[in-house]
Amino acid sequence: MLSTFVGGGRALERGEIFLLMNGAQAVLESLRRENVEVIFGYPGGAVLDLYDALYKAKYPHILTRHEQGAVHGADGYARATGKVGVCFATSGPGATNLITGIATANMDSIPMVCFTGQVGNPYIGKDSFQEADIVGITTPITKHNYLVKKVQELPRVIKEAFFIASTGRPGPVVIDIAKDVFTAELDYEYPEKVHLPGYSGDFTGDEAQVSAVVEALGKAKRPLFFIGGGVNLSNQTELFRQIVDHTHIPVVSSLMGLGCVPSTQDGFLGMVGMHGSYAANMAVQECDLLIGVGVRFDDRVIGKVAAFAPKAKVVHFDVDRAEINKNVVADYPVVGDLRWSMPIFAHLLQSSGENYTARFNIWRNYVIEMNDQYPFAYQKHSEYIMPQELIETVSQLVDDNTIVVTDVGQHQMWAAQFFNSRKPRQFLTSGGLGTMGYGLPAALGAKLGRPDKKVVLFTGDGSIMMNCQEMSTAADNDIDVKIVLLHNRVLGMVTQWQRMFYGKRYSQTLLGGKTDFVKLAEAMGMKACRISKPEELLPGLRAALAAEGPMLIDVMLPANEDVLPMVAPGACISDMVLGGEKE
Repeated sequence: MLSTFVGGGRALERGEIFLLMNGAQAVLESLRRENVEVIFGYPGGAVLDLYDALYKAKYPHILTRHEQGAVHGADGYARATGKVGVCFATSGPGATNLITGIATANMDSIPMVCFTGQVGNPYIGKDSFQEADIVGITTPITKHNYLVKKVQELPRVIKEAFFIASTGRPGPVVIDIAKDVFTAELDYEYPEKVHLPGYSGDFTGDEAQVSAVVEALGKAKRPLFFIGGGVNLSNQTELFRQIVDHTHIPVVSSLMGLGCVPSTQDGFLGMVGMHGSYAANMAVQECDLLIGVGVRFDDRVIGKVAAFAPKAKVVHFDVDRAEINKNVVADYPVVGDLRWSMPIFAHLLQSSGENYTARFNIWRNYVIEMNDQYPFAYQKHSEYIMPQELIETVSQLVDDNTIVVTDVGQHQMWAAQFFNSRKPRQFLTSGGLGTMGYGLPAALGAKLGRPDKKVVLFTGDGSIMMNCQEMSTAADNDIDVKIVLLHNRVLGMVTQWQRMFYGKRYSQTLLGGKTDFVKLAEAMGMKACRISKPEELLPGLRAALAAEGPMLIDVMLPANEDVLPMVAPGACISDMVLGGEKE
C-alpha cells in the first residue's frame, strides 16, 4: 500500500529501518502498520501537510462530501468488516462535523480512530481561526481521546488508539494533532506493544460466574436467550448458534443483535421491545431464566422496568462492568469478553450431561406456536404499495450475500421486522443514538469494506436528505450501493407518535413531497428509477437491484401507515398495540 516516504532529504524504502520522517508521514506509516485499507475524509487547512503526504504515498482515501459522511463511512466499514474504521478531518468545523458520527459509534460500541487537525501549538487556546477544543468536546462520546502536541508522541499514541478502539468493549478514539506536528521530524519507530496503566486489554472474568449460569439453567423450565450487538462485535455468532442448537433454548434479539441467529430459524422469535414481535415480548414476560448475551437492556427494550421479565432470574453476559445492574438487576452477572465466556459456557453445557432438548421441549413448542399465531403482519392493498411489502420483496430478491443498511425511523423498524436477516454483520443500523443520515455513508463504507457483498440501503425521504450529498461520493467512486427510498412525504416515526399521542397535530413533520429524488440522484451522477404501483414493485425492484453501479429506487408509499406492534413509551412490553393481518 505504501512504498516510499521521503524525509530528511532522502528516500526511505519499505523494509528499511525508518530513521527520519515528518509527522504526516508517521501517521500514514502507522496506519499501514495497523493494516488500514482505506481512509474516509475531507481536507482543510490544518491537515494540508497530512493530505500532501497522503498524495505522495498514494494511500487509499475516499473523499466524502461532508465530514459527517466520512465518519459514518468509517463506521459502516467497521461494522461490516469487524476492523477499525478510520477518518480524517480538519480543525474547527471539520472536527465538529464528526461529532454526530462519533456519538453514533460510541453508543453502538463501534471501533474507530478519528484523526483531526488542530491549530498549531503557538495558537492553541487563543480562539485562533478554526480552533475548537475537540478533545473537550468529544470526551463524553469517545472511549478515549488525545491531543498530540509533540511529534515524538505520534507512534505511541496511534498504537494505543487502535488497541483501545478494538479491545474489550470497542469504541471510537479521537486523535487531535497540532498542525505543526505534521511538519516536525522524528526518528520513527512503531512500538510493538502497548503499555497503558489500568488498561491491559485482558477482559478475562471469573469462571465461577459462568458455572453459576449453567447451574441456574439446570433448574430452569422456561429459559430464553436475549442476544445483542455484543455477539456480533465479538465474532461469537457461530459458537452461539452451536449453543442454541445444543440447548434448543428460544432466542429473542435486540435491534443490534439481528442476524446472529437466522430470522427464519425455528425458535427465533424476532426483535424484542417497543416494536418487537408479540411472541418475543410475551416470552420475556413468561420465561423463568432470561439469559442476556452482549446486550445493554436498553430502555426501548425493557419498557417499564418494574414490569420487565417479572417471573425470571436474569443472567447478564457483558464485557463492560458498567452495564451490569445499570437498567436491569442481574441475578447472575458474567463480566468478561464474550470471546472468553462463550467458549467456557459452551463447554460446560456440553459436559453437563443434561438433555436440554427434552427438558425445554414443551416451552420451546409453546413460544414457536405463539410466534406462528402472531407474526409481524400487515394488510396488502391493490391501489398502493405497503412499506412492509416493499421490505419483504427486497428480502426475497436478494441472497445471503447481502448487507442491509438502514437509516432511522419507520423504515428502520419495518426492515428489522420484515427483512430476513441471515448472517452476522449484515444488518447495519444506528441503534443507540438513532441517527438520521447515517445510512447512505455507512452503506458506502460497508461496500468498500466488503466489495464481495451486495449492499442495499433502506432509507426514508426524511433521512436521505440529511446526507444526500454522499450520492455524489457513490457516483464519483462508482460504489455499487442500491438505495431503496421509502417515500411517504412525512417524517414517518414522528408523525406516528403525533398521531398516537399528540391528537394528530402534525407539527413540522409534513414534507410536502415536491423534492424529485430521481432527478436529485441523476444530478449527482447516479442512475435512478421510481416505482409507484403495486404491479410495478416486483419487476421494478428485480431490474433495479440487478443493475450495475449505484442506483436510487424511489418507492412511493402511503403517508399514514404505522409501525406495529408498538408498546407505548414507559409501558410494560406486554401491553402491545398489534398489527393487521396478512391477506
